[in-house]
Amino acid sequence: MTGGATGGQPGLSDAELARARRLGVGCFTTFVGFASGGMIGVFVGKVVGNLRRCVPIEGTPACDWYYFAAAGMILGAVTLPILALRRLRRAEAAQPKP
Repeated sequence: MTGGATGGQPGLSDAELARARRLGVGCFTTFVGFASGGMIGVFVGKVVGNLRRCVPIEGTPACDWYYFAAAGMILGAVTLPILALRRLRRAEAAQPKP
């Protein structure tokens, strides 16, 4: 292992820690974005179904809910990590370097 910023002790360098942090944040926000985007998509599908005066099948939240859920999942899994990583990089860039 290489010496990091901790006085030559074995461990990860600052660049490796930053890369690992971004990877962890990206993976977690992809999962969260997938789930939350799907729920928002179903909500949008319910609103659209009400506007179309569609009566959903018994036990389903809305007509064609799976199309809206899939679109929301894809959008959420892509946009949430992008937004979070942009914010993380901006915060890292604003920190003063020693």
